[in-house]
Amino acid sequence: MKPASRARPEAEPIVSSAHLVSTRSAEMSEFEFGLIVAGNAFHRWIVHCMAAAGLRDLTPLDVVVLHHVTHRARDKRLADICFIMNVEDTHLVNYSLKKLQGLGVVASRKNGKEVTYAATESGRAHVQRYREIRENCLIDALQADDALNRDIGELARLLRVLSGMYDQAARAAASL
Repeated sequence: MKPASRARPEAEPIVSSAHLVSTRSAEMSEFEFGLIVAGNAFHRWIVHCMAAAGLRDLTPLDVVVLHHVTHRARDKRLADICFIMNVEDTHLVNYSLKKLQGLGVVASRKNGKEVTYAATESGRAHVQRYREIRENCLIDALQADDALNRDIGELARLLRVLSGMYDQAARAAASL
């Protein structure tokens, strides 16, 4: 005689703060927990990847500032860097820029009253090495096909949408 099968209870959502789970969207709490874990993993990854590329002791913000300053090989103003990266505290980005200048990977130039920043040849070389390491360690491991790349593209779109929603919610909360 077969033992009676035990019905498995439905899996509880995995959330970072069970006290915040909404009855209208437990999925949002699951998403936020996933975002916390993924964000921390991403930050750890970019710091280690840049260290492997030859720049050690950088914070995640330092790494993304260097990438953005290198992007499109155009000089960037502090305000533009903060705007594109959605960083409200300009002093944090300014500190990263000073640190990167001290390492010789970013240079500043005065243009009238404005100061602009650009990657130096050394900075571009480190970013190129980062790209090679990223290709070998991350992209090769991903083994993405067309379907997975479409899913990643859709996920990127959803993250941009949710970013706008969180910004709007932050403005609403600030007005309370």
